Amino acid sequence: MVQNLNAEFPSLTRAEVIVKMAQIVAAVGDGHTNIYPTRDPKIDFHTLPVEFTFFGDDLYIRATQPEQRSLLGAKVLRIGSLSEEDAYAAAKTMIGYENEGGARYWAEYLLAMPEVLEALHVTSSVDDVPLILATVHGQVPVTLHSSAPVEIMSGDISTLFYRRPGWVDIRDLYPGPDPLWIREINVPFHFEHAENVLYLQINTVSDTKDELLAHFAQRVHDEIITTKPDRVAIDLRQNRGGNNTLIVPLIRSIIQSESIDRSGHLFGIIGPATFSAAQNLTDDLEKYTNILFVGEPTGSKGNAYGDSRKIILPNSGITVRVAIYFWQDWLPTDKRDATVPQIPAPLTFEAYSHKIDPALEVIVRHREQLNSK
Repeated sequence: MVQNLNAEFPSLTRAEVIVKMAQIVAAVGDGHTNIYPTRDPKIDFHTLPVEFTFFGDDLYIRATQPEQRSLLGAKVLRIGSLSEEDAYAAAKTMIGYENEGGARYWAEYLLAMPEVLEALHVTSSVDDVPLILATVHGQVPVTLHSSAPVEIMSGDISTLFYRRPGWVDIRDLYPGPDPLWIREINVPFHFEHAENVLYLQINTVSDTKDELLAHFAQRVHDEIITTKPDRVAIDLRQNRGGNNTLIVPLIRSIIQSESIDRSGHLFGIIGPATFSAAQNLTDDLEKYTNILFVGEPTGSKGNAYGDSRKIILPNSGITVRVAIYFWQDWLPTDKRDATVPQIPAPLTFEAYSHKIDPALEVIVRHREQLNSK
């Protein structure tokens, strides 16, 4: 691949060179070794005035700038000359990943970058991005244009569902408050009571300037003793990782909460954004507690390379992130490519749009369902 790039270099555009370098790096084959346009301002790619999101296998327009409001909720059938499936397959060649969930997480961003689409020959021009959309009015062709530079984002918290100033999200079209999992999505960690459930949302495995994660773990333990909830839900759906050496106090706080560390009382909510140190936390919860996982498969696996370090390329200044450690949380014979929930509760487009959280609903109803059998 390097030899081919060297041979083709004189005839390539800058975007084509960057995409081919990303394909070389992604060929290493782990989720922490990548070139990320969303984490490197030196790349200086742009984005469309819409946000794509996968719900299951289908790609939807989840949020838009006000001028594209009429496209909200449309399902993407074609991008440029390719079907949505083939466009995704092309973008996936740029992504280091461990499973489909991990690949789709990054593809949502890449498929909205005109430079990426043109360099992959999905479109013929960086100026025009033709789409075929499935809407309530049938199939509709539209052409979108670049709107702004790619937003640079953190690697340890998923910002996919953050509200962007001035943009409209499909959930804005429906009344009522946001569900818990996106109500405090930009808070590193917090807890609150939801009916008979103590709901913990941990969006990063990190200390903050206001509180150590170990202190939060102790507060969780004290809250369980004081309020005696019937069950606890630990939500890791938006957690992209952090520092896995901070995990032990969290695990200890759960193990020491004997009223909760029992089958049917302790739940973990996971999904395709659950990655890196969040996967390590998922692994330890699986290993040391009586947790039941709800939601969708994680975006990583328990035996994987991690702890990426930066290599700054000397001429372009572009950053390559490269994993340096192998973490083996599972047995060597464990060939799973993800932690798969015992209780599936996928986030569908309809549930998201109507501000419903299928995972928390399952947990709230879990005991009633058992008692009715």
